[in-house]
Amino acid sequence: MQENLKPRIEEALNAMRPYLIADGGNVELVDITPEMVVRVRLIGSCSNCDMSNMTMKAGLEEGIRRAIPEIQSVIAIN
Repeated sequence: MQENLKPRIEEALNAMRPYLIADGGNVELVDITPEMVVRVRLIGSCSNCDMSNMTMKAGLEEGIRRAIPEIQSVIAIN
């Protein structure tokens, strides 16, 4: 994992976590690839929510990329 980016990503995720937690879910950072792709795991109710794709793209990816422009994308893994 790109260790110098991990705290910045966690900070961006922490800004979004209250919204996920309010809906019974959360997100955890899994890793950052050499290609600057952030891999996260949606947990709780977010893991099987019908809106999880929109949460990923419009919420998590946009928030992380706004905070850390060098990130290319954010993907959810199981």
